[in-house]
Amino acid sequence: MATPGIQNGGVSVIAAAPVAAPVDQNGHSAAALRASSPIRIFLFFHKAIRAELDGIHRSAMALATNRSGGDIEQLMEKCHFLRSIYKHHCNAEDEVIFPALDIRVKNVARTYSLEHEGESVLFDQLFALLESDMKNEESYRRELASCTGALQTSISQHMSKEEEQVFPLLNEKFSFEEQASLVWQFLCSIPVNMMAEFLPWLSSSISPDERQDMRKCLHRIIPDEKLLQQIMFTWMDGLKICNKRKHYEDDPRHCSSSVRRTENGQCSCESSQNDEGDIQSDCNSIRPSLYCPVDDILHWHKAIEKELSDIAEAARSIKLTEDFSDLSAFNRRLQFIAEVCIFHSIAEDKVIFPAVDAEMSFVQEHAEEESEFDKFRCLIESIQSAGANSSAEFYSKLCSQADHIMETVKNHFRNEEIQVLPLARKHFSPERQGELLYQSLCVMPLRLIECVLPWLVGSLSEEEARRFLYNMHRAAPASDAALVTLFSGWACKGSPGEKCLSCTAIGCCPAKELKETQENFGRSCRYCASASTSNEGRNCGLAHKCRKTVKDGNLVSSLESISSDFSGTKSQKAPTNQSCCVPGLGVNSNSLGMNTLASAKSLRSLSFGPSAPSLKSSLFNWETENSSSISGLTARPIDNIFKFHKAIRKDLEFLDIESGKLSDCDENFLRQFSGRFRLLWGLYRAHSNAEDEIVFPALESKETLHNVSHSYTLDHKQEEELFEDISSALAELCRLHENLNAQNVAGNLSESLSGSSNHVSSLKKYNELATKIQGMCKSIKVTLDHHVMREEVELWPLFDRYFSVEEQDKLVGRIIGTTGAEVLQSMLPWVTSALTQEEQNKMMDTWKQATKNTMFSEWLDEWWEGTPAASSQVSTSENSTPKECDLHESIDQNDYTFKPGWKDIFRMNQNELESEIRKVSRDSTLDPRRKAYLIQNLMTSRWIASQQKFSESRTHEAEDGEDLHGCSPSFRDSEKQIFGCEHYKRNCKLRAACCGKLVACRFCHDEVSDHSMDRKATSEMMCMNCLKIQPVGLACITPSCNGLRMAKYYCSSCKFFDDEREVYHCPFCNLCRVGKGLGIDFFHCMTCNCCLAMKLVDHKCREKGLETNCPICCDFLFTSSTAVRALPCGHYMHSACFQAYACTHYICPICSKSMGDMSVYFGMLDALMASEVLPEEYRSLCQDILCNDCDRKGTAPFHWLYHKCGLCGSYNTRVIKVDREPSCST
Repeated sequence: MATPGIQNGGVSVIAAAPVAAPVDQNGHSAAALRASSPIRIFLFFHKAIRAELDGIHRSAMALATNRSGGDIEQLMEKCHFLRSIYKHHCNAEDEVIFPALDIRVKNVARTYSLEHEGESVLFDQLFALLESDMKNEESYRRELASCTGALQTSISQHMSKEEEQVFPLLNEKFSFEEQASLVWQFLCSIPVNMMAEFLPWLSSSISPDERQDMRKCLHRIIPDEKLLQQIMFTWMDGLKICNKRKHYEDDPRHCSSSVRRTENGQCSCESSQNDEGDIQSDCNSIRPSLYCPVDDILHWHKAIEKELSDIAEAARSIKLTEDFSDLSAFNRRLQFIAEVCIFHSIAEDKVIFPAVDAEMSFVQEHAEEESEFDKFRCLIESIQSAGANSSAEFYSKLCSQADHIMETVKNHFRNEEIQVLPLARKHFSPERQGELLYQSLCVMPLRLIECVLPWLVGSLSEEEARRFLYNMHRAAPASDAALVTLFSGWACKGSPGEKCLSCTAIGCCPAKELKETQENFGRSCRYCASASTSNEGRNCGLAHKCRKTVKDGNLVSSLESISSDFSGTKSQKAPTNQSCCVPGLGVNSNSLGMNTLASAKSLRSLSFGPSAPSLKSSLFNWETENSSSISGLTARPIDNIFKFHKAIRKDLEFLDIESGKLSDCDENFLRQFSGRFRLLWGLYRAHSNAEDEIVFPALESKETLHNVSHSYTLDHKQEEELFEDISSALAELCRLHENLNAQNVAGNLSESLSGSSNHVSSLKKYNELATKIQGMCKSIKVTLDHHVMREEVELWPLFDRYFSVEEQDKLVGRIIGTTGAEVLQSMLPWVTSALTQEEQNKMMDTWKQATKNTMFSEWLDEWWEGTPAASSQVSTSENSTPKECDLHESIDQNDYTFKPGWKDIFRMNQNELESEIRKVSRDSTLDPRRKAYLIQNLMTSRWIASQQKFSESRTHEAEDGEDLHGCSPSFRDSEKQIFGCEHYKRNCKLRAACCGKLVACRFCHDEVSDHSMDRKATSEMMCMNCLKIQPVGLACITPSCNGLRMAKYYCSSCKFFDDEREVYHCPFCNLCRVGKGLGIDFFHCMTCNCCLAMKLVDHKCREKGLETNCPICCDFLFTSSTAVRALPCGHYMHSACFQAYACTHYICPICSKSMGDMSVYFGMLDALMASEVLPEEYRSLCQDILCNDCDRKGTAPFHWLYHKCGLCGSYNTRVIKVDREPSCST
């Protein structure tokens, strides 16, 4: 019996599971697969592909480094073979495995299909390089090694991700029978001619134990039909792939001779007979003297034309009746014939035409036919979507398109019959013609052949069908005896009569030969089980049903009947002496959404190479592609995150090109290259961390997007490993470069022979390492290029569909809020250098919108002005915010109106000052923060002016020669002679810009002065070691101090030094704060405008919540140097104030909400209330209360102190009314 998975078919089995299931983000190792799992066979595929990739890359490296073992022709053969093998592997996955997985687990498969497309592009680039005219140049060989290395890295990473994510999911979500069914469909989706080469190669690429394991695995996968097992194991035990690889797909010259002839030109039936009689005369008796086997192509043309004619007639019927209820069946019929046409054209392009005339090509005609089918499909889609509202114009277009396709195909067939067939009849013997036709049939996969042969034979007369079977048996090699028997049985299922055509065509019946073949195979293969008689009866009945349905001319019914019977329908009895009892495959193209059209067109593009027409889009891919419309979307905040991809691509291009110069470079170039690489690595790490920690979790939080990002997280891990490998290799290269320079110096002094040999050895090692790094840079470029491309195609459109603009703004704010000032200072010039002026403006507008509540603009202006290398960027920043510039101008004009100069202030009396203050207060155009600043300055203007005059006079006195106040060292620990003050440990004093005093810190200044020190205005400092006054900076510039650092930490923006604690500068607070940094232990909330611990990511936001005074001590919290505590309600107070306040209160002094979890306290009150007994006159009274925690009104029993909220259980309530009614409900 067939396996249960095959019996039940695909629909019933797959639909039984939940539609979506989240992926285990921790992943599973491929080794975790059960030892008996059919999915394990994919691990053998991967191992063989890895071995082939490694061999190709080693050959390319041998060519690049002039070592033995490098042969360009052998390398090209290996590449052709690998491309064919891997392409069919990918097509089978896209056709079978991924659609099935997508039914069970959403949002996983599409990423891997996109990776297949990227790998196809890599193969195209490799073959374009192999076929170029630069083979004698040294740079060509290094580039070739780089391309093979990039291909190896890309495919290896793809397979590793499948083993970590896809295979464990298949093992977890599918039963054993379902897994076996999937793998069997996978094998049946690979073209027959490729299977004959694929399985021997796979068998030879693994160890003997693994080979034995794979045979056992295949026995569990292949249906329990000895003929099918004989075919598969004949392929597996066939000729091993040795040095020379025969290639059917890429080199048409090999196609013409790839199928072996039967000895002495005998029929395969004759070769399988021993002494049962000479049937050669019977075979010859049905072959007319003027008949040519190549004329069987006319049968294909006739059958295709007839099917297209029927489709056109059906379209006219739909137009007349306007009944499109059966449009789905019509569409399936169209899909089938489109698939047949594409594979027929593949066979012609790869087998027939190259053999007849290498220069003959009908590629354009085939592409035109495909385009017409695509238009027809789109038209059907339009009619289905319009439904009952379809107009007569739709039906007219449907008819005209059907007629147009039929005419296009007919004209194409007539041209082939005029140009090709006469040449084939003339130049090839009948045997050779038969071989070409048999090879053409083997271009199709078994799954399609099973449906096509009955359909084709059903369109032929009895005589034509016998000729077709005779030619097929005569052309098939002896090793394909079992396969051609299977083909004959399938073909007879479509015969117009009630008898087996094989008996009269080849003198024997495959049904009779089958029993003897199975018995012989059963004796030779100890793994096979005995054949089931019930299965034979089932297949006989199936053959009878196939003949009947095809005879009646109903193609769709025929295909559906075949599928349903192979899927487990009860067998029917049929005359065993008239039908061919051969097994079916048990696969159903409709069960798992399989679609061989995409793989068929991939095979065509595989044949023609990069110059062929683009055939990537599936004709019948019903999934809407959103990526094509990305460029037309309006600007979104999240788009600016993806703008980083443009800068990444620019630097990757630099690394790829410049790495080719490493083999002959100086020290400066090597240093610059390493610096550029480390900059890219650091910034890409920050970008990928932001995606892993913020962007991807946001996507996963949407229920319909579960699992969509897990593959990209795996990408980030693999890419980090690539960066680490390149970093290690660059460090080794720098060391070798230093050694070579030292040897060159030594060589000038001593020309010893040993030194010369060491130099040659080091130089060879250096060149090999430089070539390796060039390949690694190519690999990281290809990997990241494909990664960001897939993000833009798959993830980018999701934000527009599932996230509002406000949500995107919040995401951008969170990403920026975890980026430190040092990273921003490196990132902004790096990104803006890769963008156009318009893109820069949009990016800065988005950033400023996301940081509108913060001091980011202030920090940005200070930093650009203080960066010498950013002079060209300053104009960019100014031009990018025209509205902001206008705002600054209006503020300046208002300042001139409302803020008189110091001389004017001295002449003003108090009334005039108050009048100016009122003007400022009434001005509605001013920002509240700016308005408060102006009013404060006006109110203190007289005192400020007097202090400035005093400061100027003191400065002039110091310049006249008097000693500066405080020109001596101060100590934090006088006994240990540690410089600093009671507030900070540091090795310098600051010269206050306001009064010219030398002070250890601003607190020391404010303690002894009647004004505050503006530390950002500080421009000079005094080193306490040498007592020299100098420009403020991290280290002393006096030679005697030998670069003594003033402190471990120095902020050039705040002019802040600290030698004891971990400090970082927040660009959004524009202040230095204690901590490891943004994105490490703190993040900046753009709404609250404050730095919060990472554990407070989910907190209650209040706009500019920290820009207020502490409700306890009334000190300004934003610039406070003491610790601040965030309350659950979103308000803040000093930690010390909180400790003191919480001793007697548990509610926020601002909003009266509870400051923490009060469940224990409220439980104590419950016990207290239960133990108390109120006087009789108060027991019936109720009180209306308002709960401060849930903000809802309710009633509570009368009490003079405690009132419990009946809704949330809180005692944090207030009484608003006493109800004196006798009843009280709580």
